[in-house]
Amino acid sequence: MEIWVNPTCSKCRSATAALDEAGIAYTVRRYLDDPPTVAELAAVVERLGVEPWHVARPDGPAAEQLKALPRDEANRQAWLELLAANPLHIQRPIITADDGTTAIARTPEALKPFIGEPVIRQPRIDRPGPRD
Repeated sequence: MEIWVNPTCSKCRSATAALDEAGIAYTVRRYLDDPPTVAELAAVVERLGVEPWHVARPDGPAAEQLKALPRDEANRQAWLELLAANPLHIQRPIITADDGTTAIARTPEALKPFIGEPVIRQPRIDRPGPRD
């Protein structure tokens, strides 16, 4: 299992904490330091069953380019290329499991396929970034 994270993201820290608490083994990919290739993004989008624009964050340095790019099949490759070149625009965290299960794990419900029942967490002080 691999999780794509931005260590400064609270949702990423919550997801890795939930995986840790469940005793799940995983590999951390700091996707801003090690951006996914176009092919990797295409595979994740396919596993999620969505289009590239569904995994895009609307803010950041290429926001205007994203807003200007049509959301259609003719521009699918352009979306993948733009996201690969600007990984800050990729939703996070993304978990990919060896069995093909993939999710944008921003909520406890999205973590359920990986750890079982949703984790209900009490507010806590942030811990250091995810383990490597």
